[in-house]
Amino acid sequence: MSYEGSVRVVIDLIAWSREVLSNGDVYIGDFDGLIPHGEGKYMWSDGTIYIGKWDKSQMTGHGQVRWSSGATYEGDFSGGFLHGSGTFCRIDGSSYKGSWRMSMQHGMGIKTYSNSDIYDGFWKEGLQEGVGKYTWINGNTYVGSWKAGKMSGRGIMKWANGDLFEGSWLDGLIHGAGCLKYADGSYYFGTWSKGLKDGQGTFSPVGTKLPQYHKFSEYSAYDNSSQSPLLASLMNSGEIKQNTLISERNILGRWNIGRFLRGRGRISNTTVSVEGVSDLDDNSRSTLSQESNYTSSSCDGSNEFQDDQFFVYEREYVQGVLIKERRRHYDSKASTRSMWQHKLRKKRVRSPGETIYKGHKSYYLMLNLQLGIRYTVGKITPVPVREVRSSDFGPRARIRMYFPKDGSQYTPSHNSISFFWKDYCPMVFRNLREMFKIDAADYMMSICGGDGLKELSSPGKSGSIFYLSQDERFVIKTLRKYELKILLKMLPRYYNHVGAHDNTLITKFFGLHRITIRRGQKVRFVVMGNMFCTELRIHHRYDLKGSLQGRSTNKENICESTTLKDLDLSYALYLKKSWRESLFRQISLDCMFLESQCIIDYSMLLGLHFRPPEQLKAQLENQRTVQNDESLSAKESAAI
Repeated sequence: MSYEGSVRVVIDLIAWSREVLSNGDVYIGDFDGLIPHGEGKYMWSDGTIYIGKWDKSQMTGHGQVRWSSGATYEGDFSGGFLHGSGTFCRIDGSSYKGSWRMSMQHGMGIKTYSNSDIYDGFWKEGLQEGVGKYTWINGNTYVGSWKAGKMSGRGIMKWANGDLFEGSWLDGLIHGAGCLKYADGSYYFGTWSKGLKDGQGTFSPVGTKLPQYHKFSEYSAYDNSSQSPLLASLMNSGEIKQNTLISERNILGRWNIGRFLRGRGRISNTTVSVEGVSDLDDNSRSTLSQESNYTSSSCDGSNEFQDDQFFVYEREYVQGVLIKERRRHYDSKASTRSMWQHKLRKKRVRSPGETIYKGHKSYYLMLNLQLGIRYTVGKITPVPVREVRSSDFGPRARIRMYFPKDGSQYTPSHNSISFFWKDYCPMVFRNLREMFKIDAADYMMSICGGDGLKELSSPGKSGSIFYLSQDERFVIKTLRKYELKILLKMLPRYYNHVGAHDNTLITKFFGLHRITIRRGQKVRFVVMGNMFCTELRIHHRYDLKGSLQGRSTNKENICESTTLKDLDLSYALYLKKSWRESLFRQISLDCMFLESQCIIDYSMLLGLHFRPPEQLKAQLENQRTVQNDESLSAKESAAI
């Protein structure tokens, strides 16, 4: 909102000058020459009024504005924008008091909604992002991380009826590991997928002697006189930045997390609306009631055990449906703490890799790999796109570069050890990445961003080391020299095959590299796509070779992350006829390609995701409706 240079008529010069613009707007106040500067009042023809400071015809400094709609703002302005600290009130009763940037809520602030819900925390470009507390009018409260206006990250949700969940969230839904506390003192530790229990977990009835550290005590042991462990954990995980702690004491003083966590109750696994309305339909309420009844009945008979004995239920869910349950007894004379430590160790082993940190044995190797890929992709991407030539596959198709620690004319200085870098067939892999619709910037950010890679143990017999990007889109595998030669030899035929068949099931390769470090030690890598990088939870993984010899897994060693074999597949998979034909045609073409390259040791990697029962029910009803319509149409045609 700036002053528009129109013909002005000076009416009064005694105190403030008054100016009437040709469009009907009026300005009364100080001028610097012909433009508003200093204190002034501006009245738009639609009834909007601003009173405050001006700087070179721009509203800058402290001021007040009242819009024709009845909304008001009092606070800081800069360049005509709401910028700084201020309070905004709407006619519907909602208000926001806090930080602004370019007329958007940005920084710390408190918003009261028209339905009396309250959000107190951090904002980013008009949406909740960072750490915040949301209190619904019905008494529900959430404290934790937010992203793009939704609960995402680590947080605590307490319902008005006493239900309490502590753990991970994604897009407003419980997603990941967490703990729910029941009103009777029992607990469930497990994993969720988009609001539904999904995977293995442990239900601990009333009286189970849980060690304090296993009760997610980093949340509940908070004392207002010290720093919040919740915020500390979010800081360590990188979910909030250091500068957000400036106002932490004020936030924690208002929130009083210790009192917030004092109650216990049952939990409902429902989507929570930011506007304060729980998305709980009649069917969901019925399911919740059944779950609560089931839990209560499962605890019946707990008095039959002596004081020195207790039991837990080891459960497995698939999309909210309980498929397995085993009751295990323990003797309290044995170490209860050891039992839970063993369970926690098992869960840690199942996590998708270990993040490489400074001091890790692979730390410098990771830095070298990231630096080399960043250099190669940055060098090859500006080259105009062209068809590959036979020379692009030849022995001269290499990029070689030395990266001294202190940098050189062509390379930057870095914090790793000096190394030699070799990139194989850069133009070929550049075209492959584009063929597979991999953006160069996304590729570099995923592998070479600020987050470290994850190191995985080898799932096979090759002895190779596997690395995983933090977003899990790409897998990096170490190769032996003969494996690299085989890949280079088959690369021309591979390029033609994947170019001719968009739906190929063969592994997608994105880069082939070699690092040479001190004493001539050489490490070779290939970058591949991760087929299990999906928003859907993969409940079972299978490595299928089409053989029955030794193709089963020891049942005692099976866990959520186990890759199963042919004889473990106990499901019949039904596909549409056209899908089945397309799948088998592509499998045949891919097998013919592998055969032409004299490769016989290959398998198919299969992942299964089980959809929630309500989705299947809706799909079956739609199919029946379509079938009924088709049947009715056929009868009508026959009658005609």
